[in-house]
Amino acid sequence: MFAKQEERSTASDKGSAVARFCKHTLAVAEVELIKLLRDPTELFTRAVQPVLWIVIFGQVFSRARGVPTGNISYLAFMTPGILAQSVLFSAIFYGIAVIWERDLGILHKMLVSPAYRAALVLGKALSSGLRGISQTIIIYLIALVMHIPVRLEFLAITEVLFAVVLGSAIFSTFSLIIACVVKTRERFMGIGQVMTMPLFFASNAIYPLELMPRWLRVIALGNPLTYLVDALRGLMITGGVTTSGYAVDFAVLAVVFLAMLATASRIYQTLAK
Repeated sequence: MFAKQEERSTASDKGSAVARFCKHTLAVAEVELIKLLRDPTELFTRAVQPVLWIVIFGQVFSRARGVPTGNISYLAFMTPGILAQSVLFSAIFYGIAVIWERDLGILHKMLVSPAYRAALVLGKALSSGLRGISQTIIIYLIALVMHIPVRLEFLAITEVLFAVVLGSAIFSTFSLIIACVVKTRERFMGIGQVMTMPLFFASNAIYPLELMPRWLRVIALGNPLTYLVDALRGLMITGGVTTSGYAVDFAVLAVVFLAMLATASRIYQTLAK
């Protein structure tokens, strides 16, 4: 009898711990969302770059016949890549906001709170995913205006949003790890600028893996952006296909995110030192 009561007590404690973890995560995400709603100019500035890439770069390269894109146009081929690029570019500089929080003393208050460290990191990753959703809406609108054949089925759009949130979470958490290592805005900006272009060009965002030399293809296969683009290309574009398979794409993204989350949760408190 006492054993059963102890088992119920243990299960109850585990359930309450999970509930507290979820509550802390959502609280952090809510704060970040409020910041975005109070200053939505970031959404408009982030829309400029994908417009330039699709309208100018895409129009020019769609006239080139040397890029094999299968049964879809080059403009349709690169649209998921530009969405992934927007996710990458907005998330990779997310760590600078954490450094600002450290300089303003906000980070210290968060660290002395009873919130789980992993919940603090996960909440920020989730808020970055919400920013990624806004980028997705912008890309879809551009695609419709440009008559790019995108899939508008509810299930396909839902899966695209999930992939975008997962991709945003990966790169924002990676950004947080960099912030914990360098600890200053100047160093972070330099490293962030160095990281974005290699990650983008060493992927299948604007050209297929088959065009790459073997050494670059090996690097691209180790780049999580490649798997994000591959999933988006099959889910977003009418006639688009995934070369790795959705199971592989999402499995790789999930494993990378969990590794990033574990690492960031462990070193997050070092940013306050």
